[in-house]
Amino acid sequence: MRLDAPPQGVEETLEVVTGLDEALTHGLARSGGERLKALAGALATTPIGPRVAEASEKIAAGSVAEEHLAALAGGRSALLGAVHDALLDQLDTALGRTRAPYVAGEGASKANESCRSWLSELAITGWRGVDHDLVSASSQLVEGLLGDSATRRLAVLLDGLAAELSASSPVAAMDRVPARRWADLWSRALLLSQGGWPEAAAEEVSGRLLILGVEVQEHGTAVQVQVHGVLETQGRNLLVRTSVVVAKVDTIVGLALWPLLSGYPMLLKALAEQRAVEVRDLTLLSGGDLVWQEDRVTLGEVADPFVTARVVLPEAVAPGVAPLERHPVRIAEPVLVEGNLTDYVIEGVTTAGPVTAELAAGATACVGLMRWDGGRWILQPLAVQKGKKFPHNAELALSPKAVKAGDAVTVLRERAGRLLRK
Repeated sequence: MRLDAPPQGVEETLEVVTGLDEALTHGLARSGGERLKALAGALATTPIGPRVAEASEKIAAGSVAEEHLAALAGGRSALLGAVHDALLDQLDTALGRTRAPYVAGEGASKANESCRSWLSELAITGWRGVDHDLVSASSQLVEGLLGDSATRRLAVLLDGLAAELSASSPVAAMDRVPARRWADLWSRALLLSQGGWPEAAAEEVSGRLLILGVEVQEHGTAVQVQVHGVLETQGRNLLVRTSVVVAKVDTIVGLALWPLLSGYPMLLKALAEQRAVEVRDLTLLSGGDLVWQEDRVTLGEVADPFVTARVVLPEAVAPGVAPLERHPVRIAEPVLVEGNLTDYVIEGVTTAGPVTAELAAGATACVGLMRWDGGRWILQPLAVQKGKKFPHNAELALSPKAVKAGDAVTVLRERAGRLLRK
């Protein structure tokens, strides 16, 4: 598999997005005229072009309205979506991978005016102007959104953005602002707050899940285990992912993460022992997410991920991508790489397993995820083959080392229980 230079136009498009991100850093009230013109120019021949052009002119003249900011967020997402599509098409072509179209469901998200107002204030002020007072204004807003299941997705997104801003305030004192990340969160939240976004179509599926590997995604207050695999169902082989999330504190890291997942014993055993999983009547969303339910799965025989990757993966159909998920950073495609792995940039290893970047670089084969980050393709290893050994990320999930590391979790739970009883 060869992935050389990015497709034509990708670098130029990302430069335009960077210009808008810089304008958001300093605040649209005091900068951004030329940068916004570049955004309007890049979208001039698209359906959204006239609205972005009008928004750019109004903002440059000092008139910033919510509809203008929505147009900028929509234009930014359209450009990143185009980059995503070009990169994913490049990868699918290199892999010979077939991709299904995305199918939208019937439900739609709700609009929220209060949310738009706070996000507008952020854009006008700019990241450099953010202080604790501005961040704290979101607390009541988030609390209200969390109470409604139809706006909970937006609430979690806003809560995450507010938490990062709070931890960084006053932002003016920061040496380097994560402009791309915060602009991603801001634009996504602003678009979600417009309402009307359809939910993913869903179907109930039964069959056999062959696990390729697991990705451990850590945050200070939560950890998500995302499993990538191929689902054999109704004469189809489908690329899917399934995940579970649990809360944690920032001191719980590495092997101590696994005991947090004790509420999912079937999943843990399947991962640690590399077992196939028989599933019945699980919900599969059109974006490829399989909703995990412990009471609807049974463990099968050991299924070597490298055999799955060599025999089953090439014929598997990949899922379509929802409109709001079309972003380069979202690309995470399972692949099998064999031969000299030193030709690949290897990043994204987890401290919860034995697979390191050094181990992967010296391996003869790797099951991993192809990602796009920092203007280049990178390989994130999930399992490697080195000699007669086949280390994988969940290898130590049920090991005595993980149990010992989890003693800290038990102590914290006991202390929390005593505090609650008081």
